[in-house]
Amino acid sequence: MASTKILEKKKEVVNEIVNKLKNSESVIIFQYQGLTVEDLSNLRKELKKVDSEVKVYKNTLLKRAADELKINLDEFLEGPNAILFGKTLLEPIKIVSDFAKKMDKLDIRVGIISGDVADVSVIKEYANIPSREGLLTMLAGGMMQYVKDLAISLNLYAEQKEGKE
Repeated sequence: MASTKILEKKKEVVNEIVNKLKNSESVIIFQYQGLTVEDLSNLRKELKKVDSEVKVYKNTLLKRAADELKINLDEFLEGPNAILFGKTLLEPIKIVSDFAKKMDKLDIRVGIISGDVADVSVIKEYANIPSREGLLTMLAGGMMQYVKDLAISLNLYAEQKEGKE
C-alpha cells in the first residue's frame, strides 16, 4: 500500500496538471521517444519564447487529471508522452508542428484546443494559419488596393473637372 506522503504528492501533481489544462489555450500531447536531450531542450527554448512549456508526466496521472475535467484521452496515453502547455493558441502549435516536420522522431498524438479535443488534422490546420503579423500584412495589402483605386478615381475626377472649366 502506498504511503500517505506518496498519495499526497500524486494528488498535488494531478492538481497541477488540471490547473495547467484549464489555463492553457493550446495543449499538445506528443511522443518524444528517440529525440536527443539537445533536441528536446531546443524545443523547450523555442516554446519558452512564446510563454509555453513542455512537461513529462506519468500517463496515469495525466489520465486522472483529464478524467477530472471530463476529457477523454485514454487512447492516446500509451508509451512515453510529453505535454505542451501553451498560453496562446497558434504560436505553440506552429512551433511544435515545425519541429515535428524537422524531427521525424516527434509524433503529435492529440491536442486540446480551447478545452476541446482536437485530432492531428485539426492541429495541422491551425499550424498552417499565418501568424498575426502575416494576417495583418494581408489585411493591409487588401485595404491598400481600395485606397489606390480611390486615389486614381479622385485624380481622374479632378482632371475631368479641370478640363470642363
